[in-house]
Amino acid sequence: MASNPVDPLQTLQAALNTEPNSKEQADLLASLRESLEAQPAPIRVLVPILISRVVNAGDSLLKSWVIDLFHYGLCRSSLSLDVKTQLSSQTLETLFYLLDDPNPAPVKVVTQCLATVYPLLFRSLCANRNNPAAWNLLSSCKSKILGFVGLPGVNLGVKISALKFMQRVILVQVPQGVSDPRLQNKNDPNLSFCPANHPFISVTQLEAEGQLLLKTVIEILYSTQNVDLLSALLNSWPTLVKTRPNMMHLVVAALKQWTPAAFNGLSASTIKSAEKAVRILLTHILRLPSASQFIPQINEALATQASRMELAASEEKKKRAAVAAGVIDTRKRPTTEADRTDVKRVKLEAEPPAPDPSLSLLASFDFSTLPATLITDLIVANLEAFTEPALVSLVQVYRQRLGIGTVSTSVPPAPAATASGSVPVAAPTVPAVSDIKSVGKDIARPPTIEPSTTTPAPPIKEEPVDPLQMDIDQDELEYEPDRLNEELSGPVPSLKTARQLDSAPGTEEQPINLSLSEFKLPPPKDMVNIDDRIDLISKSITRIHEGAAEMQSSTNVSTDSDVTIGGPMDMWMLLVVRMFTRVAEPPELDLSNDGEDTPMDNEEDKSTPFYERQDRLRRILCDYIMSDFPGRIRLATTWMNEEWYNDQIRLERNPKWRPNYDIWLGQIVASYQTHLDGKDRTFARFLLDLPSLPADVVSLLRELCVDNESPDKMQIGFSTLRGFVMQRPLMRADALNVLLELTTHPEKKIRGAAINTVKLWVPNHQPMDSMIREFALQILRKLQRSTTEKKKTTMVTDELEEGEDENMEDGQLPPEDLLQTPYLPERIELPAEKSHVLQHVELLFALSVKVPDLLDDLFAAYGQMDITVQEAIQSLITALVRSLGSSHGKLLTLMRTCPPGAESLALRILSIFTEHGRPSPQLVALVKGLINERDLDARFLIPIIAEMDKPDIVRHLPRIVSILDGKLESKTLVRSVFSSVVTTPPQTFGSVTSNMPRVRQSELLTPAELMVLLHDSEKEIGIKSAKEAIGICFSMTDVFRSEILAVVMQQIMDEPVLPVLFLRTVIQAVTTYKSLVGFVSTTLLSRLITKKIWTNPLLWEGFIHCAKVIAPASFGALLQLPKDQLRELVDKQPSLKAGLRDYVTKKAPNKARVSGFLDIFSESTAVESSVEGIANGGPPRTQPEPGAGSGSA
Repeated sequence: MASNPVDPLQTLQAALNTEPNSKEQADLLASLRESLEAQPAPIRVLVPILISRVVNAGDSLLKSWVIDLFHYGLCRSSLSLDVKTQLSSQTLETLFYLLDDPNPAPVKVVTQCLATVYPLLFRSLCANRNNPAAWNLLSSCKSKILGFVGLPGVNLGVKISALKFMQRVILVQVPQGVSDPRLQNKNDPNLSFCPANHPFISVTQLEAEGQLLLKTVIEILYSTQNVDLLSALLNSWPTLVKTRPNMMHLVVAALKQWTPAAFNGLSASTIKSAEKAVRILLTHILRLPSASQFIPQINEALATQASRMELAASEEKKKRAAVAAGVIDTRKRPTTEADRTDVKRVKLEAEPPAPDPSLSLLASFDFSTLPATLITDLIVANLEAFTEPALVSLVQVYRQRLGIGTVSTSVPPAPAATASGSVPVAAPTVPAVSDIKSVGKDIARPPTIEPSTTTPAPPIKEEPVDPLQMDIDQDELEYEPDRLNEELSGPVPSLKTARQLDSAPGTEEQPINLSLSEFKLPPPKDMVNIDDRIDLISKSITRIHEGAAEMQSSTNVSTDSDVTIGGPMDMWMLLVVRMFTRVAEPPELDLSNDGEDTPMDNEEDKSTPFYERQDRLRRILCDYIMSDFPGRIRLATTWMNEEWYNDQIRLERNPKWRPNYDIWLGQIVASYQTHLDGKDRTFARFLLDLPSLPADVVSLLRELCVDNESPDKMQIGFSTLRGFVMQRPLMRADALNVLLELTTHPEKKIRGAAINTVKLWVPNHQPMDSMIREFALQILRKLQRSTTEKKKTTMVTDELEEGEDENMEDGQLPPEDLLQTPYLPERIELPAEKSHVLQHVELLFALSVKVPDLLDDLFAAYGQMDITVQEAIQSLITALVRSLGSSHGKLLTLMRTCPPGAESLALRILSIFTEHGRPSPQLVALVKGLINERDLDARFLIPIIAEMDKPDIVRHLPRIVSILDGKLESKTLVRSVFSSVVTTPPQTFGSVTSNMPRVRQSELLTPAELMVLLHDSEKEIGIKSAKEAIGICFSMTDVFRSEILAVVMQQIMDEPVLPVLFLRTVIQAVTTYKSLVGFVSTTLLSRLITKKIWTNPLLWEGFIHCAKVIAPASFGALLQLPKDQLRELVDKQPSLKAGLRDYVTKKAPNKARVSGFLDIFSESTAVESSVEGIANGGPPRTQPEPGAGSGSA
């Protein structure tokens, strides 16, 4: 297949379309896997999409294939570290939830993947200080996996993978031991990568945790009895001592002190495997250059271990030789001190005969070294080798040799003094002896057999005995047969006494009744005192549980593995709990009145003592469970399920029965919640196994989730609720409702944890998906409600109140139908605060990443919100828009088709796209089309104006300038636009030659072109806005320098029609740059006169004002005016007369013209003097005639 590469997408699509778990699908997936191993690049695209589909899915071929592919891509492929880091970041949340998969196989693979993910993301997050959510999620994964190591009942493969993960965490969180950063390995993430002032990663806490984990690993080294677990632990230490030389002394010391003491009682091969694993590691460390100073210690440890292994091998060789020679009887397991009971065997007075010589050889052999299974198989094989008569004969011979009486298995009666066997016997004709106390129970003992002179009893017919009808404890019968036979048979007489009885005259052997059909236990003692009863039951509970534990240990059931349901523990638990629920009956109440009223108080008085007594008994059981809740969780679960079922059947018979399930479940939960630990999953497992969940327990889980001061309790609360949603359909609605309400919590940490929990089920898991979406939309509608009410109060009169529902806008609900949560007000207060709005929309924003269609509802509701709510949403939506990207199809569609009222939101999205980069050509084309199709705000043009070509800039720029309204915000926007569309002229602008490059000349405007454009478009822009825009240009002194303004004025002068604002700009230019006065006075004013500027009243006024501003430089140009216009000018600006007269008198060369100008100026002066004289209270002053004045002069 490698020679014929396949198309990954087509092959995957074909595999998904075939029948699940079929051979065809397996072949397609196998060929795709082979292709991806040859070309692993598509893994980074396929895995994040596929792995999210297998979360919470059942076991399938596709699920295993996807998880294995992810493991390959992350751990064994040739992908770069950056790609693997990105892949880890994208799938971290999915991996977290896969750790809860009920099948251990995917959990094992995911744990192995996270061992690679942890150092990759640690290195990434050390550099990225803006993603605390990823670190919190990674820490949750770490806590969950580390809990697998010490949690009982975890699959061995999962536990080994978790132990390897723990070793990897130790590598990351233990210092590298190299202070010089130049010598540190950059591909070995460790604490030195993290700065001390990191906002959410605490180096001190991580280092302390690493040291604690290292201590835990050493404890496992000394205590584990599993060779596989020990090998996995030791195989991870070579990497530790190589990369962390400062840990060498600790590892060597731990290995030197290790002995196989924890493996006592296991087979020699198991102990040998453990010794070899330790020896291999010590030998490997010995060869390392960094271990030179530890060579004496390592050699000493190897020598000690070698002698220990030689001694064990010698003993094993002797045992094998003895077995081969037939000296050791492997068919019988030796009796050790641990197997002996506290009841001593009866010692016979007669001395036993000399032992067989072969027995002396057996005395030196230690049978405890043989495995129990081997002994059992040998015993069964030897028993099957004999026929039943032969086996009975051999037993009798053996008993006779030891001086023990025999029991006849045939019909003739056996001697009374030697009754013994596998079934206890009793003689009903003989009175019973006193009771014997044994094994914590009062058992009535069968009577002893005494010699009788009466006629012998008739022979007993041999019949099979039904073992189910026996009253004898089957456990005692199985484990203590001899002891039980002696107790049931009474005192065994000595051999001498037995012979005397046999030789007594008239003594005859009495037959023994082997049937127990008539055997009955004596009636129990009547305990009147309630305290005595309760004390007896308390002791019975303890004995029963201890007895069950002994049975469990005797059957070699490991405490680390799940006990089979229906085993000894379950039977004893069921017996204990039913002692409280099923045995006692409440006093019967008279439910029939018979025409007379029965006082309720009397009925309660009758039942109160019963409930009080039962509560005391249940309290004993509750205290017993809570003293070791993790170890007795199955008893607690059995008890609660029995209480729930008992309440159901009791209530059917007696409606007045007081339920106990809710009461005692609350007691257990309240007692254990103070001991909760984030790594302990016992509490969650207990709650998940309950038949129902009372409201107070749901409230408790809510309280755990909102306990912000205890991260462990928060983790337990959220994980338990998540388990109810996923695994308990009947409780799903209540648990999911709590989680959804927590998504509106005012605390960001709690709200974020709830959102991360629920968004996993969107969009692929029903019915959770639809419930979560509906909740998010209901909360969004709460933001519309206040706006609707405000409109009604201001616009709707009393006559229109009856039609409120008909006039309600689309998407709005009546106030009574809006969803309410404990953490949100009934209506949002206006003006709205950003934090309150965030409580309403954060869940919707998080879901929109996975389901972009939800943005349609956001845009539809946006136009019906208050302006303060809209402003908050515009600010809060930034992170969502950036995560989706400017090329996201849904966002572009919404911008193109945004509903009325949502334009400002679309504009905000456009601004976010262009804040830190240039807009894409697709976005520019979209906005240009919108401007042409719809009458949108000119602000839509601002983000993209710089990406347009020059004709588009010239066409759209006046519309942007028209937004100027005298406010600072609009001025800032227009100034930014000018900066983006105008090229900054070089410092050599205006010189003859320049070698400076012309940047985007064909696309951007020159400063002169912009200024000319503003003047030419003054009508489109508006005079007021145009004035403001020109003022902005003058404020940009680095762009609009004096030479630029001179060019501008020259270009405008060349136009046939001058703009109204032209002379205002000229005045502003000469005011700003005094160097322009000469150009204006000598060139500009003269050209204006030739254009007959006085024909345009507005421009004429500007001309007069400009002449006054630059006077006396303007006098030479003013003398070019016709006399009428000059007279009008000096009439409007009298202050220019004196200057003009002096200028004419002193500088004008033509005397004829001077006389004409003086005529204009003197005439004006005479009038002025007359007015001045009248104003001073004297006669009007007269000026001489021009001719006289000149003649006298």
